[in-house]
Amino acid sequence: MSSTSTNAGSSENLDLYGRPAWNRSLANYVAWGVCALAIVLIAAPLLSLLWGVLGRAIPVWRWSVLTQPTTAEGGGLSDEILGTLEIVAGVGIVAGVVGLFAGIYLAEYAKGRFGSLLRGASEVLAGIPSIVLGYVGYIALVISLHWHFSLGAALVVLSALTVPYISKATEAALRQVPTAYREGAEALGMSPLRSLSRITIKAALPGITTGWLVAIAISLGETAPLLYTAGSFVDSGPTVHLTQVPVSYLTYVVYNSYQSVFTGQKNLSYDAALILVVLVLLLIVASRLIVSLTQRHSENR
Repeated sequence: MSSTSTNAGSSENLDLYGRPAWNRSLANYVAWGVCALAIVLIAAPLLSLLWGVLGRAIPVWRWSVLTQPTTAEGGGLSDEILGTLEIVAGVGIVAGVVGLFAGIYLAEYAKGRFGSLLRGASEVLAGIPSIVLGYVGYIALVISLHWHFSLGAALVVLSALTVPYISKATEAALRQVPTAYREGAEALGMSPLRSLSRITIKAALPGITTGWLVAIAISLGETAPLLYTAGSFVDSGPTVHLTQVPVSYLTYVVYNSYQSVFTGQKNLSYDAALILVVLVLLLIVASRLIVSLTQRHSENR
């Protein structure tokens, strides 16, 4: 009887595969520890960056930076802020439209080898360094087409840089829409185009929106392509002209003024970095709000 109870007690300490239960608990703790370490490795650089930017910018922050133009002694960043918003808005429209339709085509119509070729070309475009795209834009647009440093040249290059991200996110979001949605629309007599616009795209809106906002964030932080296409320092505010007129942007101030020997110029670089961080945070908040509003079309809702 004691032997039977001993065997029963030992079997209670084994899992379904005959391994000791403590071994499974140890593996579980190790896995959670590795996950926690990964989170720390991700969060540490971010917190260090935020600490560096906030620690330098907040002590020298002046609200007049938002309304005054840049001068040799320092001044403000009003022209650069408006120029950055103009570039970001343009990229959001151009790259958003092109990337959306490209993603729809890849998800719904591109089949076989031709579809694989298009996806490979998109991945290659996404892997090209931004400075190379900027140089190509400088040769093709600024020099060959005589656009000079301008908003139009900057929009073309930044849109080419960000379109692959939007198309990839759009394709992935559309492919995750349940097949039952399409089958139900077809059973109700909807045409494929109407089903796509009224059912499938609405269900994929969270993923599409996320890819679009990631593209905007990328264009917000780029410097090298803009040095080749938008120009450097401009002593006037942005205009609606797409060619012949350079445009100011915040990342150039961070890049150039940080190396200045003048305290006012160096402080401007801190302020510009803080404004860029705030804009990125606003994009994150906007993405969460948009996703929460569009989530009602998803399968879980």
